[in-house]
Amino acid sequence: MDAPSREVRRFYLPCRTVEDYSLACSADFEGEQETDVAQLQRMPFIRINPAELLPFGQRWAALGGRLSRTPPYSSAQLGSLFNKAVSEALSSMLGGIRIVEIKKRVLLPPQPDCVEVGDIWIIGAIRPQQYDVVYRPDGVRFAFDSKTLNDTKSIGKNLQNMINDLGTEAANVHSRFPHAVVGFIVALPRPSLMPGQQARATETLGRLAERATVGDVPYKAEAVSLVVWNPVDGTVDADIPARSSPLRLERFSEHIEQAYVSRYAGLPPHDR
Repeated sequence: MDAPSREVRRFYLPCRTVEDYSLACSADFEGEQETDVAQLQRMPFIRINPAELLPFGQRWAALGGRLSRTPPYSSAQLGSLFNKAVSEALSSMLGGIRIVEIKKRVLLPPQPDCVEVGDIWIIGAIRPQQYDVVYRPDGVRFAFDSKTLNDTKSIGKNLQNMINDLGTEAANVHSRFPHAVVGFIVALPRPSLMPGQQARATETLGRLAERATVGDVPYKAEAVSLVVWNPVDGTVDADIPARSSPLRLERFSEHIEQAYVSRYAGLPPHDR
């Protein structure tokens, strides 16, 4: 793919009120010309810096092998690490369009062409549902959710239910927006995975992955990744899933890019 025809900068714009949205829509950012259209780019790999993940591991150890729901280094904040990485990679693929942080329930994007990150409501075919990263310039084109389970008890009790929820979330979007690209990342701490759970998680998540065409079943997602992380040093386990698995984190962007380009390349607002 060619380089963008203009300089593009990313902005995180916290929007809490209707007035915030109006300001965001009308803001004039130096170095950008609204009439230019950025070209699609390659989607960068999703990378999680061990230095950012390590404090969660330290907190996990201090709490006896679990994360709290309240800060600092809560389970929600852990998910936000992945949301940030995905939103930045998606923005880059879309030509460096702005990233807008959503803090209030709204049914339309605050700007005509932006990546939204936060608690974004989508009215799907099954139910209203929050997603973590969304791109919807003319309806939903991309929806992403991160999921974390952070202790042995939670994984044993909730892993299968969480996977069932992912199928419902994918069907919720695809049944109303069949061309949409849906992605999920599931993150689990390595010491909390009991024997047999790793294989079961990999096998079950694999059945939800790689929705290659709009005619495929709606409960599958275009990209699903399983991230097993080490609380001791903040690294992602390089051997789980297997290196041939479509659930590898380094393959997430590949799957998203292939699906998105096949469905939307050459259509507004993109120019290739």
